[in-house]
Amino acid sequence: MSKRRKRVSVHLSDTSQVKLDEKDIEVILRAADDIIYLSGRGMLVKILKGSKDKKLIEHELDKCPVYGYYNHLRMVDIEPMVDWMVRNRYLSIEYSGRLPLIVFSNKGWVRYQPVFVKEQIIKILESKDYESLAELYVKMDRELIHALLHHIRVHKILHVLEFLKVWQTKAYKKDAKAIGEVIRLLQGD
Repeated sequence: MSKRRKRVSVHLSDTSQVKLDEKDIEVILRAADDIIYLSGRGMLVKILKGSKDKKLIEHELDKCPVYGYYNHLRMVDIEPMVDWMVRNRYLSIEYSGRLPLIVFSNKGWVRYQPVFVKEQIIKILESKDYESLAELYVKMDRELIHALLHHIRVHKILHVLEFLKVWQTKAYKKDAKAIGEVIRLLQGD
């Protein structure tokens, strides 16, 4: 007979003294994106601190754009900030077996999308390899694809036109159609 192991319990720290501004919220959401459904609060704190933790480095989480953003703070000071994000429903905790994992809440997901879109626009503009980037975008969440295309359309970002053409050739049918509409709008057709 096998022993059933208990779930790891989560005890959020006191967040009554925590005050986060919009930039703090964006930074924590950006760091969380790299570990959604993969890891918990402790790893998120380590990313934000800039820890040299073996698992963090092994999983290349040190490549996160906001890695070490709070390197001037102690981990015990960063943890209440992460817990504030949970208490204020930007992040949630869901269990995978017995382990608690960080996930976006609906509120956090909506708040994070513009952060993601801005990062992707920069990535496209700096890219030298549209083929490889387009391959990655084929696997992107459809909601994010539409958020990205909407941003490009609304802001008429002409500099991404060549990338869109490459992406359209690799995208699934529905996405290729949406990309084509943005291309036509940017070209003034």
